[in-house]
Amino acid sequence: MTSSPKEKFNFLATIKVGGWTFASRVAGLIRDIFTTNLLGASVFHDIFVVVLKIPNVFRRFFAEGAFSQAFIPIYSDYLGKDNEDEGQEFINALAGLLLTVLFAFTVLALIFAPFFILIFAPGFYFDSAKQELAVNLLRIMFPYLGLISLVAFASGIQNSHQKFSIPAATPLIFNFSLILAASMIAPKMEIPVMALAWGVLLAGILQLLFQIAPLAAIKKIPIPKLDFSNKGQRKFLVLIAPAILAGGIAQINLLVDTIFASLLITGSPTWLYVSDRLIQFPLGIFAIAIGTVLLPSLSKSYAQNDLNSYTLQLEKAFKLIIFLSIPSVLGLMIFAEPLLGTIFQRGAFLWSDVEQSSLSLVAFSIGLPFFMAMKVLVPAFFSRQDTKTPMIVALFSLLLNIVLNYFLAFYLGYGHIGLAIASSIAAVLSVVLLSTLLAKEKLMSFNILISSFAFKIFIAGFALAAFLLFMLSESNFELLSQMQRILRLSLVLISSMIIYFGTSFLIGIKLKDFR
Repeated sequence: MTSSPKEKFNFLATIKVGGWTFASRVAGLIRDIFTTNLLGASVFHDIFVVVLKIPNVFRRFFAEGAFSQAFIPIYSDYLGKDNEDEGQEFINALAGLLLTVLFAFTVLALIFAPFFILIFAPGFYFDSAKQELAVNLLRIMFPYLGLISLVAFASGIQNSHQKFSIPAATPLIFNFSLILAASMIAPKMEIPVMALAWGVLLAGILQLLFQIAPLAAIKKIPIPKLDFSNKGQRKFLVLIAPAILAGGIAQINLLVDTIFASLLITGSPTWLYVSDRLIQFPLGIFAIAIGTVLLPSLSKSYAQNDLNSYTLQLEKAFKLIIFLSIPSVLGLMIFAEPLLGTIFQRGAFLWSDVEQSSLSLVAFSIGLPFFMAMKVLVPAFFSRQDTKTPMIVALFSLLLNIVLNYFLAFYLGYGHIGLAIASSIAAVLSVVLLSTLLAKEKLMSFNILISSFAFKIFIAGFALAAFLLFMLSESNFELLSQMQRILRLSLVLISSMIIYFGTSFLIGIKLKDFR
């Protein structure tokens, strides 16, 4: 069956989303420069990053993960069958349910904030001073979960209508809000970290307001109402429960890492945080962008029973993930210390913190291709409204991560490095399981791993690795000034792009391989 243009893998939309995400990731790094400069790897920064992860993780696997990936296939089904009125009734009913649940959950979190700290950051609970600060920060920041969940709902509606720019640009608001709080407000406060917490809450309010105009432009502003008889909503509730686990594998594992990190020595949560921030850079720019565009497209192909288009889109997306993950892994592993030192070593963040963070960055980098692959594989199941299979794999991954965290971080004594290694191993095994299941259904194959395409990527990657190792041997970044570091890294980055993509082009990798 021949697919229509709308059912092809939208490479241009991926570039658009990736461009906005790139801007957001750059702003995020600038934000982290300001916060680490302000607080360093102190107990204040440890508490801030751990407590912020509580609403953020709930957001990612309730809203951006499970919610979006259960919502988009159902809503896309209405759109694919031209049921605009029923689609509007569905989003109205879902808006009413979402507002009710988020309000109740937020109130409970505010009341039982100490219990949340005990469960998700036990290392802070049994120290009265740390507990008090952690509880206060959580009570200020937790309403952000409700606000950003509504933003994710609005983004899901826009993405289903092939509108990707505003949702992709929205995270910039969060970063600018935190930069403002860290640079202008925090230095004037007795407890500077409190300004960051208020900055998080302000960011959530502004991000939600930012969605009104684009929803009005497509005439899809939800009118909340409680309608438990709505068929789409009932179908959504069936999908959402297993999707909470299936859509948030990486986030649940990161939450587990956070719990264990709070029990390690001071600085461990911060070292993990800054190394994870660099991992999130290629993950967000490439993998999340691809997955965001891929889900509604796969959902429409499956709804129209166009399996040829479905498998082709999945193949192209997977090839693109492999192609982009290789230079990311090599750059982050080989240049871990220079990157972290150039970005974060200033103010209260010392070179010793750079060294510790680089160790967990290398460990995370091992799993980066698999973290990225998850952003393609999980939507492949969700697009067919199959949340049970990824849920089972997620449970396996979660249990494995918990066992490995204890064994590597505490029993073997690898500390925060062990937590990063555990996450990478869990991601590897999850990808193997999910891809094997898709291959059994003949929706993808492993031929790409032994194809000429893979061999060409190996050659380009080998050329890049040789260049990076040579440049690293010629520089001692610890002794360089900040300007020298920036210039040297800029030269390495530009040269690396020329070497990898130039070599790829010369040996036959073309744009048509991904379109």
